[in-house]
Amino acid sequence: MMEWETVHASGRRRVVVTKRLPGTRWLEILKEADCRVEICRSEAVLTVAEIREAIGSRCAGAIGQLTEEWGETLFAALKAAGGKAYSNYAVGYNNVDVAAATRHGIPVGNTPGVLTETTAEMAVALTFAAARRLGEAERFMRGGKFTGWLPTLFLGERLWRKTVGIIGAGRIGSAYALMMAEGFKMNVLYHDPRPNPRLEGAVREYGRFLESRGRTPVTCRRTPRLEELLKEADCVSLHTVLDDTTFHLINAKRLSMMKENALLINTSRGPVIDEAALVAHCKKHPRFRAALDVFEKEPALTPGLADLENVVIVPHIASATRWTRESMAVLAAANIAALVSGNPVWPGTDMAPFLGKPLPAAAPSVVNARELGLPVYRAP
Repeated sequence: MMEWETVHASGRRRVVVTKRLPGTRWLEILKEADCRVEICRSEAVLTVAEIREAIGSRCAGAIGQLTEEWGETLFAALKAAGGKAYSNYAVGYNNVDVAAATRHGIPVGNTPGVLTETTAEMAVALTFAAARRLGEAERFMRGGKFTGWLPTLFLGERLWRKTVGIIGAGRIGSAYALMMAEGFKMNVLYHDPRPNPRLEGAVREYGRFLESRGRTPVTCRRTPRLEELLKEADCVSLHTVLDDTTFHLINAKRLSMMKENALLINTSRGPVIDEAALVAHCKKHPRFRAALDVFEKEPALTPGLADLENVVIVPHIASATRWTRESMAVLAAANIAALVSGNPVWPGTDMAPFLGKPLPAAAPSVVNARELGLPVYRAP
């Protein structure tokens, strides 16, 4: 049986939160909206049945996790309980059946704009952990195997002035690309359904700056064909959404197109990679290296993955800085507080006004706002 904690028990509007969230500002926001907040204290992933039971017969809104399946059953239950809002504690929402929520008239919030640099930083960290074999070296050291410096000990890959390939040049992919171009003078290739003139322009301007200092410029180019990027890039970083077109986007055939000593980084969604194919490829090509923050059948690992020395694995922590996770909680709570109070939806993507005080009288981000015909906030 799950243990629940109640905060502000006298609140008129009951809100269910399926995990404890970091910080305190998010709770203040819900209390200011006269919400009684019930928080699950368990670290286990709640089932649909457990969440439906928690919703009960009276519930104004809910904050859920990307590990949970929010679909027809839960949105029907939330609607029947008088629910007016749901917010995912994540920027992504592939765990949410948005169409089902829309059918039941439930707005779906998310938490964009506060994960960009944090997640890009983790992608950079994973890139160099793989390139310089940090996981292997640390295990070697902790295992008491180090007996002295050797010329051949843990030789890795040098990325300076090489080529980085970005699959999915949205906010996070673009931030990572610029970090690699500006920090390590890497040329950028990117594959995305749409051109990204802002990214191309930023790299071009930085290239001109380098030229003005008598140095070789960096370049940025979109590759309409994914195969071209895979063949040319020394390092490939995944930043795409997960949908029918990206499931197992990286499979055995595409892995075989990559360089023998290439790096593959994934901070997007696990099922973008066919993990069984990755295991087989890494076994066959020991100089190929991968670094993964997300997994195909998370939290389970594909058999053999954890045994590979040329794969770095971390437990889905790309957004795990205190500032980011607390900011995500603020945005999720602000979504619920605004929607249960009948407030409009914030225009645009700038979330900065929600990270200070006073809070705008608007929901920061609602992915189905247009479908539901929700009003848009206009500054007084």
